[in-house]
Amino acid sequence: MQEFDYIVVGAGSAGCVLANRLTADGTATVLLLEAGGKDTNPMIHIPIGYATTLKDPKVNWLYETEVDPTSGNRPHVWPRGKVLGGSSSINGLLYVRGQAADFDQWAQLGCTGWSHSDVLPYFRRAEGNERLGKDEWHGGDGPLNVSDPRDSHPISDAVIKAGVEAGIPYNNDVNGEAQDGISYFQMTVKNGRRWSLAMAYLRPALARKNLTLQIHAQAERVTFDGKRVTGVRYSQNGRSIEARARREVILSGGAVNSPQLLELSGIGDPEVLAAAGVPVVQALKGVGTNLQDHYMVSTAFKLKDCISVNELSRGWRLVREVARYATQRKGLLTLSAAHIQAYVRTRPGLSGPDVQYHILPGSMDVEAYVNQGQMVMEKHPGLTIAPCQLRPESRGTIHIKTAAPLDRPSIRPNYLSDPVDQATIVAGLRWARKLASQPALSQWMAAETWPGVAVESDAALLAYAQERGSTLYHPVGTAQMGRADDPMSVVDPQLRVRGVDGLRVVDASVMPRLVSGNTNAATVMIAEKASDMILAAARERVAA
Repeated sequence: MQEFDYIVVGAGSAGCVLANRLTADGTATVLLLEAGGKDTNPMIHIPIGYATTLKDPKVNWLYETEVDPTSGNRPHVWPRGKVLGGSSSINGLLYVRGQAADFDQWAQLGCTGWSHSDVLPYFRRAEGNERLGKDEWHGGDGPLNVSDPRDSHPISDAVIKAGVEAGIPYNNDVNGEAQDGISYFQMTVKNGRRWSLAMAYLRPALARKNLTLQIHAQAERVTFDGKRVTGVRYSQNGRSIEARARREVILSGGAVNSPQLLELSGIGDPEVLAAAGVPVVQALKGVGTNLQDHYMVSTAFKLKDCISVNELSRGWRLVREVARYATQRKGLLTLSAAHIQAYVRTRPGLSGPDVQYHILPGSMDVEAYVNQGQMVMEKHPGLTIAPCQLRPESRGTIHIKTAAPLDRPSIRPNYLSDPVDQATIVAGLRWARKLASQPALSQWMAAETWPGVAVESDAALLAYAQERGSTLYHPVGTAQMGRADDPMSVVDPQLRVRGVDGLRVVDASVMPRLVSGNTNAATVMIAEKASDMILAAARERVAA
């Protein structure tokens, strides 16, 4: 049986950061377990390759939720990375931190040390921002490269002008002092290639002798001696293997897999564990609860007199775009999941934006995307303006159904189950129409194709949102951080699992509240901060 100082379960965004930081001084040994394989698929490294990897079971878990009664009585497909780099290897490459108020709220909820002033240094440490460089808000030389799009587009430029006409200020740094505004997205791209966390953090660390990586290694459960964690049992190539941890086991499987592994290991709600046939090691009712996700609803418009992404993605134009990418690292193949971002306040009295827009000079077949998860571009020129509510009130759950590690957990997102969420998404759809109706876009507008002008009342817009909305791939909260007296908190502000020794969770599942934006940047920050906590604890043990 092999022994290591630390065992990190999951080589996704957080796991890659931890593998790098915990091995940097050469003294601690780390075992990194990844259920997926190597990130050798070329579609991972071409930015627009996400259109392929989001439906590729070789690199994607492709979870399916239970039928969701509050969003059209249908299941939802949830892409999650099954490869080195995790979801950072298959996501839409968008770099958004969220609002300062998000993290101040974490601190107000009892997560001491997680206010915006506490976490900003870790955002800066991680970031290497090509345009903004190193300043009070940003990092210029961190491992995670952040860059601007290599190409603009006349429709995207017009959307920005339309936003200003509609009262949305131009803001070329939504990750700075304030989030309100409209601009091009920044992306985790370097030299025209996806800069996943495997590229940014894991690749440099793999040369270190004190880091051991095991791929195709499916974690089965955490092992215990009483309430003290001893290691991890995992399967690989048909064998069951147990590795021991001298210091700590750290779960970094994300919002789906970390609560799943906690429950498989006997940590969770006793009723859930009993139903699955798992003996209780530590009763924690909050495991698998508090699920939050961004729910996106697309509006689409038919354009005229322009060449959109739709036309560039087929025929001779696609051949030309492939050549542009091969020779210049420019063009369609460098495109992220959206070109333009906008943040608005849909009603008076809000302290910050409550809706985010992902805007693309192209349009997909909404039904094919919603029902099959297929990204099929429409044949006519198109524009997509897709709102999501930044801070949903709806809550869902993720729980195991059996004690078998390979059995999929039950995911119940409960999208739009809260009246506030319903009102906000309707307001977001109306704002999308307001943006599309501005003079800067009028010369290109032909018709609204989704939801269509006949869908006008609040009730009709809500029905459309329920039937045609989808995940924005941002599940969080299922092992929430909180106060000691909060019966639903799973980890403390040091990310230690309550009631046991030697076990932490470090990933998006610890977020007590969803951040106001795409979640990858915040997940990287969490892992950066956690690495300092873990190393400080080791120093304290030595000093004692």
